[in-house]
Amino acid sequence: MSARRSISILGSTGSVGTNTVSLIEDHPDSFSVTALTANRNAVLLAEQARRLRPQLAVVADPAAYAELKTLLAGTGIEVAAGEEAVVEAARLDSDWLMAAIVGAAGLKPTLAAVERGAIIGLANKECLVCAGALMMAEIERCGSRLLPVDSEHSAIFQVFDFDNADKVDRIILTASGGPFRCFSRDQMAAVTPAQAVAHPNWDMGAKISVDSATMMNKGLELIEAFHLFPVTAEQIEIVVHPQSVIHSLVAYVDGSVLAQLGLPDMRTPIAYALGWPHRLAVPSIRLRLTEISQLTFESPDPERFPALRLARAALQSGGSAPIVLNAANEIAVDAFLNGIIGFLDILAVVEETLNRMPGRAVQSLDDVSAIDREARRAAAQLIAYPRTVNSCYA
Repeated sequence: MSARRSISILGSTGSVGTNTVSLIEDHPDSFSVTALTANRNAVLLAEQARRLRPQLAVVADPAAYAELKTLLAGTGIEVAAGEEAVVEAARLDSDWLMAAIVGAAGLKPTLAAVERGAIIGLANKECLVCAGALMMAEIERCGSRLLPVDSEHSAIFQVFDFDNADKVDRIILTASGGPFRCFSRDQMAAVTPAQAVAHPNWDMGAKISVDSATMMNKGLELIEAFHLFPVTAEQIEIVVHPQSVIHSLVAYVDGSVLAQLGLPDMRTPIAYALGWPHRLAVPSIRLRLTEISQLTFESPDPERFPALRLARAALQSGGSAPIVLNAANEIAVDAFLNGIIGFLDILAVVEETLNRMPGRAVQSLDDVSAIDREARRAAAQLIAYPRTVNSCYA
């Protein structure tokens, strides 16, 4: 990279955010930091800010503001709090922005960065799930650039021939299958939150880990891939690959299948987006195929993992359905993590919420907001749950 790139990180204290911070610190001459945001972890955010010296540090939860302000007193770093402050952080001038806020709460700030034409490293599935058509149209209008950070979409991005997209036969998203790939339905009924967040291959936050265990993460990635790449829904295939070495593949009309491989380490796709169009050196363990010895593949079981069926149906229905799918899932996962419902109840809540909410057109961000709020209320009412978590619209 010929010039220092200015960086903002939305969600700097999460798994993707902390790995992004680590990579920036590994390349101090290549990057400067403009803004850091977190949900409520003021202590870690302050530690990052003291090391990286951003212009602004923001906590979305106003209750954490006083602690953050005290921790950063005397540093000259501006401190703010609240959801609008996160949006303002995204609007600050920087070359590149990491969108790593989990859930629908990442949509508004990510769109704010798009509107100023930034390069966006997208680690938030829900932005495209909830507002894919709107966001892609805004990216085109504003001249922004979207770089996928999910390992699967990054893999496809690296081997997809965009200049000859008509020669692509299909794209193949790989899934680890999560920790319950071989569990029976009876065994899954007894799963605890502690078991569900213990992913066998990846180190992720609680919500994403549960999504992996239900395979809803792959359902969301299916919808996201539809918006990221010029393919039809029918051209997107999902294959279970327990070793998580092949991160995804692109099949071409001549029979060639191109894959991107690597050990399961989120620093690799983050570094690819962070340095794009160049590559950054990453101090990770290198893949040795002779040590792996065996790579296996299987079809996902639609009976034990109905999330894929629900996501594909939502994509085919279009309109409000993907928003309802995502919102109901966020409520149900939070309820599971708090011991209110069982593991198998998560997707039962999602499906019933979809059944109860008739589909309608989505023509604006206000429509997305209204549908998101309504779906959260509907899902919460199903389980008598008082929280409407992770919504940026509440």
